[in-house]
Amino acid sequence: MKIFICKQPQSLRAFTDCTYPQGSFVFARLLREREIKVNGVRVDKNITLKAGDEVTYFTTPAQEAMPSHSVVYSDDNIAVVDKFSGVSSEGLCAELNTYGVYYPVHRLDRNTCGVMVYAKSQGAQDELIKAFRERRAKKTYHAVCKNHFSSPSGTLTAYLYKDEKRSLVKIYDSPVRGAQKTETGYRVLKTQDDLALVAVELHTGKTHQIRAQMAHIGCPVLGDGKYGDGALNKKYGMARQCLVAKRLKLTGLTGGLSSVDGRSFESGFVLDLTKITPKKQ
Repeated sequence: MKIFICKQPQSLRAFTDCTYPQGSFVFARLLREREIKVNGVRVDKNITLKAGDEVTYFTTPAQEAMPSHSVVYSDDNIAVVDKFSGVSSEGLCAELNTYGVYYPVHRLDRNTCGVMVYAKSQGAQDELIKAFRERRAKKTYHAVCKNHFSSPSGTLTAYLYKDEKRSLVKIYDSPVRGAQKTETGYRVLKTQDDLALVAVELHTGKTHQIRAQMAHIGCPVLGDGKYGDGALNKKYGMARQCLVAKRLKLTGLTGGLSSVDGRSFESGFVLDLTKITPKKQ
């Protein structure tokens, strides 16, 4: 059993996502089995919470032990973690803050797993955010995409427009009012039938950039329910995007962060094409 207090109005789902990763993993089951109480009353739907509401999750020991991350590196200034798929960046930060003080620097989509860095002081956070803003944080992703690439490698330049209301982005080939320029480098590492394992480098870091950009060129990420190919996802039985933040290299760091300047941190998650096979219909 876990108890949390809501600090601002929001849906129960959003609160769970940002507060309790293990509860987020099994949220639908907890609702279905009425294993969540709000102010002492069991609920079976995604209600709206008010500030001050007490939320109790009757998770099992096994559910509470479900890992949200593993630690890749940690010192007095930063923590590099390997986030599991299904965990929100906000929820992970909330969990980390039960062990000490952690400051967010960047984020990953819920269903994207891989390397993230958190700061352990305001000063470290400021310097890391500056490094990301100045493109001194080199981010490499691995993705399984639809094998429709016209070239084995390249740099994609496009314009990304974010629709805040729909939590969706659109990609355009030429400038559009309100759209931001994006640059995405890619290299096909391996192919297998209608799938390709691809290394992707973000030269800009915009919302859903990889997923939307790959879909725009006809090579959507396998398992992506928002921008992906529904028929391809169904064929392979994939309900979460096959996307890993594989490597993060930080450069130009000084002071307390100089010990990690130029270091690369790598995720332990591996995308193996040989283990992705069509599901029997």
